[in-house]
Amino acid sequence: MPRKLTPDFWLFGVAIVLLSAGVVMVYSASAIVAADRFHDPYFFLKKQIFWALLGAACMWMAIRVDYRRLEGLTLPLLIFAAVLLVLVPPFGQAINGTRRWIRLGPVSFQPAELAKLALVVYLAAFLAKKGEEVSDFKRGLVPPLAVAGLLAMLVLAQPDLGNCLTLITLTFTLLFLAGGHARHLGYILLAALPPLMVAIWVAPYRLRRILAFIDPWSDARGSGFQIIQSWLAFGNGGIFGQGIGASRQKLFYLPESHTDFIFAIIGEELGLVGALGIVALFVVLIWRGLRIGLRAPDPFGGYLALGITALIATQTLVNLGVVTGLLPTKGLPLPFISFGGSALLMTMVSMGVLLNISQQAHV
Repeated sequence: MPRKLTPDFWLFGVAIVLLSAGVVMVYSASAIVAADRFHDPYFFLKKQIFWALLGAACMWMAIRVDYRRLEGLTLPLLIFAAVLLVLVPPFGQAINGTRRWIRLGPVSFQPAELAKLALVVYLAAFLAKKGEEVSDFKRGLVPPLAVAGLLAMLVLAQPDLGNCLTLITLTFTLLFLAGGHARHLGYILLAALPPLMVAIWVAPYRLRRILAFIDPWSDARGSGFQIIQSWLAFGNGGIFGQGIGASRQKLFYLPESHTDFIFAIIGEELGLVGALGIVALFVVLIWRGLRIGLRAPDPFGGYLALGITALIATQTLVNLGVVTGLLPTKGLPLPFISFGGSALLMTMVSMGVLLNISQQAHV
């Protein structure tokens, strides 16, 4: 098939709308907090605009550069991401008791975000090369699970259980889509449950989150406070919302209202209609991503598109599940929407790669 002149219109449009909505909602959710903490209501807005513009420029570059070049950069990208993860615990910037960021001058970068994209590229290259051998346990499943396990342990050391589980979920999803035996994957998953339970048990705050998920009202002023305030935001929003800027929960009631729990503010200010509109945009994005992956011109492009789509879908579903109380609280941002520079940047780069594949896919 000849190269198309333009990338997938639907995917590009949805990405721009979500990015724009994110900038608006970050300002709406953060202005009061920014004015109180930094005496500048535009503090978080200016940072988000900077990362949005940088991400848009990187997305445009990724659209212009043939995605097949990434296959040759698989090993350097993977090593670079792993080295950054190793450097985080001893040299990273400490925020809220964790070390997940490396500070570079005036900006901070979260290596776990790069590690997720590096793992997608590696899995795409590995699965494209192995083909039907992925059904073999030793040659098809052990190598990618070992690589993913190493990255996951480095991320868990920060500590960051949310991104750790994201890496594992992404790996299992791609291996299953590539033809890995469900029985083999099931056995591996069962073997991974005891270490996961230990990781939760040895960290008291994780155990409190599980208990708060089961019954948040048992500790309404402690571990259950955040999800209860999130529910109040949704309830206050009703069908059509209170209007942009009119949220009451962002007035120091709902913690992380401009980051992990920004969807609750969307529900309060835009109501059920606005919240469903955002969900519909993500549904369209995932639909177009899967379509591109299934119609890519080569196996590497196909797995790369499916991996990027699975990564965005996983993070979106987990964030929405946490904010609505369907999942225990985990620190994963809502793609495109939540405040956060490195997460937004890597999401935009991933979108650029996906749009690049769409130019040559049979869509």
